[in-house]
Amino acid sequence: MATLKELRTRINSVKATQKITSAMKMVAASKLRRAQDAAEAARPYADRMERMVRSLAASVADNESAPAQLRGTGADGTHLHVVATSDRGLCGGFNSSIVRAARRRITELVDAGKTVKLIIVGRKGREQLGRDYAGQIIDTFDDVGLRGVKFAEAAAIAEAISKRFDDGEFDVCTVYYNHFKSAVSQVVTPQQLIPFALEDDGEADEAEPESDGAIYEFEPGEEEILEDLLPRNMAVQIFRALLENGASEQGARMMAMDNATRNAGEMIDKLTLTYNRSRQAAITKELIEIVSGAEAL
Repeated sequence: MATLKELRTRINSVKATQKITSAMKMVAASKLRRAQDAAEAARPYADRMERMVRSLAASVADNESAPAQLRGTGADGTHLHVVATSDRGLCGGFNSSIVRAARRRITELVDAGKTVKLIIVGRKGREQLGRDYAGQIIDTFDDVGLRGVKFAEAAAIAEAISKRFDDGEFDVCTVYYNHFKSAVSQVVTPQQLIPFALEDDGEADEAEPESDGAIYEFEPGEEEILEDLLPRNMAVQIFRALLENGASEQGARMMAMDNATRNAGEMIDKLTLTYNRSRQAAITKELIEIVSGAEAL
């Protein structure tokens, strides 16, 4: 059984940990509001951009002159997964849920005889996936969103992907991230970037029509416009993914630190009860010894 000194030391240690987790919870809560506002502000633009490109691409998808990012390579032998995680831990299952979804898909593709390559955004994803797929990681991006997610960071990632596609390094590219629903709910979302997905994923606003029935003429042609829009759209979608990840990370961290603070409080209560019982037992034992000694005299 632990001594009174050991119990006091442990109680003080847990109290110090509780102060840290409580402070981290408040910091995450303050960052969550800004990250959530940024993610929600980007959604309408990203959704509308994707619908506009989809509407424009539908008329030229079958043309041989269609942009490569729309047509793809005509094969699906090599898949590039862009796995977006965080640089820091202590955020519950935020990182592990994304990595788990990526692992599941990698296993399916490898079993089907496909080749899988990885671009990792965030140190935690690199650490977890690097244990089993170190040879398949072709690029990493750290410290993304360290001082708030910037579009330039997403554009740099999109440019790296486009360059590798132009060099013929892969056929299909998919990004994995956590879509922010609330502080307690984040949904792992895979989104295909190359070739551009012509079918809607169902998340767009159904009340807004794809077209108003008007007939448009494009100058220059649709192919030239798409040559410029597709890389821009990819950067926008990656930017949206990073913003969603930022909000999801802070929400998961806030909940994880809240649970840790409450668990620390419960542990302090139990240790304090044990300490009081042990102290009372020690006092009672001393009184019995004093009384016994007095009677012996």
